[in-house]
Amino acid sequence: MSDQILSARDLHVTFGLPDGREAKAVAGVNLDVAPGEIVALAGESGCGKTTLARTLLGLEAPTAGTVTFGGRPLGTKVRELRAFRKKVQLVLQDPTGALNPRHTVYDAVAEGLRIHGIDDDEHTRVCEALAQAGLRPPERFLLSYPHELSGGQRQRVVIAGALALDPAIIIADEPVASLDASVRGEILALLLRLRRDFGLGALVVTHDLGLAWSIADRIAVMYLGRIVELGDVEQILTDPQHPYTKALVSVLPDSPVGDHIVLAGEPPDATSVPGGCRFHPRCPVLASGEADQAGVASDCRTVDLPVLAAHSSERQVACHYAHRVLGASLGPGAGEIEQVRADLT
Repeated sequence: MSDQILSARDLHVTFGLPDGREAKAVAGVNLDVAPGEIVALAGESGCGKTTLARTLLGLEAPTAGTVTFGGRPLGTKVRELRAFRKKVQLVLQDPTGALNPRHTVYDAVAEGLRIHGIDDDEHTRVCEALAQAGLRPPERFLLSYPHELSGGQRQRVVIAGALALDPAIIIADEPVASLDASVRGEILALLLRLRRDFGLGALVVTHDLGLAWSIADRIAVMYLGRIVELGDVEQILTDPQHPYTKALVSVLPDSPVGDHIVLAGEPPDATSVPGGCRFHPRCPVLASGEADQAGVASDCRTVDLPVLAAHSSERQVACHYAHRVLGASLGPGAGEIEQVRADLT
């Protein structure tokens, strides 16, 4: 594993609301991303994935837990954060909103260099970054304005702005959500090429498991502030074991889980986290009686699950049913689960 690995350990982010309630947006997460690795962070809206990404970037302060890069805790001083963001760059979902309409492409790409006080041969760095992002010849685009470019070209400019600082990892929040289908493939191919040619790693935040299938090495499936399934992307998407992952996979063409699974109940609410497994109010396995037959229905409703480890040689699943019936790994907290079960019986 690279010594420039970006890591979260037992990360929590809680927001206080005006009405006095608390929203537990991230409620115990372990995650690693290394240069040369693409990790997809997947889940439906409201699950906490964007808050987790912002916290990994230092844009949100964790309530508890740590973020480290290269083994060092993420600092809070401006100088420390600036040095960190040279190595870990953000690529936003909407390239139109990310680019100043009054700035030329040259100024947009050079902005990061100027913020970080990098003034050695700025023109060459900007041209190299544009070329790496697939805008060739770069001289053709230098004096263009965002409104003169296509959506795909604007996204490439945003990516070039990140590349100009020679990062080890980018965090891309829904990087192709606003693009046409034909352009989406081009941008995904670009991310793969950057990984191959420059060892660039990425955390790609997405609700689209098809995107994760296309480019990711590993996938972390997130629900209500927790990662509920983590491991190799092919293994998880061809044989999902968590009921929530199965529901997400069921909407894919030629889904391996069969018919589309419609989840009952309300979407995740970070102000009202249920006891036991946080997915249990919407769980099809519990609703169908399968959990009762397996003898885990009481656990599902009352016994919390451990935070999954960041890295493991095998897939991990935070699910009582998958753990008991399918033999899935619950990670380092599995022994605690068995003790709680014993105490309840």
